Amino acid sequence: MPALDRHPEAGIIRLQLRQNLILRHLNSTQRQELEPLLEIADYPKGEALEHQGDRAMEQYFIIEGILKRVVSNAQGKEMILRFAAESDIDTSYAAWRLKTPLPYSICAVTKVRVAKLSMQQWAGFLECHPTVKNVFEFELMKLMSEVMAHTITLHLLDASGRVRRFMRKHAELSECLPKKDLASYLNLSPETLSRLKRRGEI
Repeated sequence: MPALDRHPEAGIIRLQLRQNLILRHLNSTQRQELEPLLEIADYPKGEALEHQGDRAMEQYFIIEGILKRVVSNAQGKEMILRFAAESDIDTSYAAWRLKTPLPYSICAVTKVRVAKLSMQQWAGFLECHPTVKNVFEFELMKLMSEVMAHTITLHLLDASGRVRRFMRKHAELSECLPKKDLASYLNLSPETLSRLKRRGEI
C-alpha cells in the first residue's frame, strides 16, 4: 500500500480527496500535514477491510467504489447497516474512543480504492485541528442517526415502503449495488426485490 505522496496517481487522487465529505473542509496547511499519513489501498469486491471484533482500527476516505457495514451473529446471519460510496467515509472512531472491539465489519461491495490511516493517527490529527474535529464528529452523528433510522425503518415499514424510502434517500446507489446486497439491506429476499422492480418501485 503506497503512501499518497509516492503513489503513481497522486495528483488525481489529491483532487478526488478534495471532494471528500470531511477532507474538503481542510485548508492547504492541514492537507499538507495529513497527506503524508495517508496510504492508498485497493480492495477487490467482497474483501473485508476490517472484521467485526477487531481492535486494530483505521479511518477510511472512499475514493472509488462502495463499502458496506455488516453485523453478523454466531450463526452467520448478516445485517447490512449502511453503504458508503465515493467521497464518503467509513470509520471505527466510536469503538476506538470507547476502547471496545469493532461491532461491525467493513467490506467492499464493489472494487474499492480508499485513502486510510490508523485511528490513532486520525485522532491525533483531529486533536490538533478542532475545526476539522467538529466537522468530523457532526458527520459521524449524522451517520449514526442514519443507521438508527434505517434499523427503525426495517421494523415499521412494509417492503414497498422500505424500497421507496431507499429510492428517496439513495437513488444514486440503486443501479450500482448488487441486487443481493440491496435486498439484504432492505431485509427482503432477492425475489421480492425483483417483483417490486417489475412493478416499477425500483
